[in-house]
Amino acid sequence: MIAFVSGPVAALAPDTAVVEVGGVGMAVQCTPDTLSRLRVGEPARLATSLVVREDSLTLYGFADDDERQTFELLQTASGVGPRLAQAMLAVHAPDALRRAFATGDEKALTAVPGIGKKGAQKLLLELKDRLGAPTGSAARTPAAAPAAASGWQEQLHAALVGLGYAPREADGAVEAVAPQAEAVVADGGTPQVGRLLRAALQTLNRAR
Repeated sequence: MIAFVSGPVAALAPDTAVVEVGGVGMAVQCTPDTLSRLRVGEPARLATSLVVREDSLTLYGFADDDERQTFELLQTASGVGPRLAQAMLAVHAPDALRRAFATGDEKALTAVPGIGKKGAQKLLLELKDRLGAPTGSAARTPAAAPAAASGWQEQLHAALVGLGYAPREADGAVEAVAPQAEAVVADGGTPQVGRLLRAALQTLNRAR
């Protein structure tokens, strides 16, 4: 098992980072929040989980070991593959997921693209006792590195499309959270993609 990769970031895409390890470029699938923390040319260390299929080997990357462990535990539920587990972590921090399962928060799960009401109910039954109790670190929300004031729209749009939304839906969600981002800029700050992503997903969920 590849527990982590460490090295300079060679390239970034909407759902992938390429990390140079010993002269080899390792393609790592990451959530939008994790990707937003990385910068091309700068060193990075990602906890990883290798998913083996008959026709592929896919490496998934995470900001820390807690995210990786949660990713692997989520897949112990029937019907949850790596893509859905990653989508759950794109929307919620690990401790927020633990709290959702501990309290039976169906609404939190249906905020994840690909999970409907029945699916959420099934997951709550299967995973309630597997993720463990909340540790009180949900406030550690995947904050994301600040995005350039002029580039948050592109990053957010790419993140939403990477989660499976149509470009038109992503356009609407970006427009909906624009006032929030502009208020941050007006106060002299820089928009954070992770925070905007969660707000955009809530908008899309309400529109269903």
